Amino acid sequence: QVQLIESGGGLVQTGGSLRLSCAASGRSLDNYNMDWFRRAPGKEREFVAAISGSGISTIYADSVKERFTISRDNAKNTVYLQMNSLKPEDTAVYYCAANRAVNLRSVLMDYWGKGTLVTVSS
Repeated sequence: QVQLIESGGGLVQTGGSLRLSCAASGRSLDNYNMDWFRRAPGKEREFVAAISGSGISTIYADSVKERFTISRDNAKNTVYLQMNSLKPEDTAVYYCAANRAVNLRSVLMDYWGKGTLVTVSS
């Protein structure tokens, strides 16, 4: 049974930074793409960023490019999301997820975490 546990959420002011972590247990995920999604209040869940199993390839939603960085440490079975220059519109529950799709852009995920709340105050 794979579990993904997010941490690092919290309250931050506009322009501030947070680093989210997603720790996996139950099996090694170094052959899995790891993604971050978010769901803002009253909105649909949206893709944020993804990283390939090797960590070589990354993709980002246009809304977070140049501000967010996804990375992973396969030795720790953990993926990170460094979020800088945060804006109120980044307020959301952030979820990590994993899949083994060939296409990094696939949003059909095999495993999901329960999320961590990020609140950006204006």
